[in-house]
Amino acid sequence: MVTAQTAWSTDVLKRLEPKVDRMMAQLQGKIPHDTGNNGIYASKTSDYWTTGFWPGILWIMHEMTGKESYKNAAWPWDEELEQWFVKPSEELHHDVGFQFLSTAVIKYKLTGDADARRRGIEAANFLAARFNPVGNYIRAWNADLAGWAIIDCMLNISILFWASEETGDPRYKHIAVKHAETTMKHGVREDGSTNHIISFNPETGEFIESIGGQGLSPTSTWSRGNAWALYGFINTYRYTGDGRFLTVAKRVAHYFIAALPDDYVPYWDFRLEPGEERQYRDSSAASIAASGLLEIADSVPLGEKQLYARAAERILKSLTENYATWNEPEHEAILKRATGSGNSFIETSLIFGDYYYVEAIAKLNGWKSRIY
Repeated sequence: MVTAQTAWSTDVLKRLEPKVDRMMAQLQGKIPHDTGNNGIYASKTSDYWTTGFWPGILWIMHEMTGKESYKNAAWPWDEELEQWFVKPSEELHHDVGFQFLSTAVIKYKLTGDADARRRGIEAANFLAARFNPVGNYIRAWNADLAGWAIIDCMLNISILFWASEETGDPRYKHIAVKHAETTMKHGVREDGSTNHIISFNPETGEFIESIGGQGLSPTSTWSRGNAWALYGFINTYRYTGDGRFLTVAKRVAHYFIAALPDDYVPYWDFRLEPGEERQYRDSSAASIAASGLLEIADSVPLGEKQLYARAAERILKSLTENYATWNEPEHEAILKRATGSGNSFIETSLIFGDYYYVEAIAKLNGWKSRIY
């Protein structure tokens, strides 16, 4: 891992420790997702797609600081999630990677816990079962959406790569690669911009259309979706060594970097018109992209590294200086001004924005236990 460790990034890690300590006291019993406008995290049911991000923060902080309090608080989350494999849930779907990588998989990596390993593989089995072999995609969501795949799943497939390495069974990897190839073909445009939803005929596998989803329109570029793609494709390259995936990760990264405003934190969609009323920032897209850019920096020749590492550090510095809640002890999140879409969760705090910010800062400080 490229470690652009500086006095700045070391200082941020030190500032995170008391912040996360306060969050532990504030979030007891909560499954955080968004704060709304009051700085207080609302709680979701434990099968919600973002359930894993708070314990993921705790596991990273445990590894970076050695504090047992973080480990103890993070420990039961994968067990809580496992119940939903046998209970009715509309929330358990393609996002099991997000839920179990940052709970079961990291727990197993750090502690060797056998039940955590079993739960991680169980989640990989669940995700693999959503694969449509006709269209070569992993279906998104539930209900009647059997023909939909989404750009977010590019990070979820990391649990398939992990399971393949852990069990020695290549079938998980084959599914992940096929899904990545399909997303590369239909989800990424030539200029590195991305579609959120791609739709297929689930009986024949025929591509039908792209759908705007959480973006402005089917032809626009939702910035968080672009960040999911950037990070997901570089991870696929890391696991496979296939240069096609490095090439597309770089193409998406170049689009993301070039589209950033002056403070390096994107608007929720990159194709908003100047003066557009809904020019909301999305700090979560920034933190996801920053962590992915550090992975690209770690995967390219020496002469290219600084392009991606410097972009990541500029994003993280802006988040630290302009979007963090260091001076607001009652605020339950780390970052402000995250946006789900132009119609929901507008300039609030979102727990996955906090997670990827912590992950990226940890990487700058030498964190080794990558889970994506």
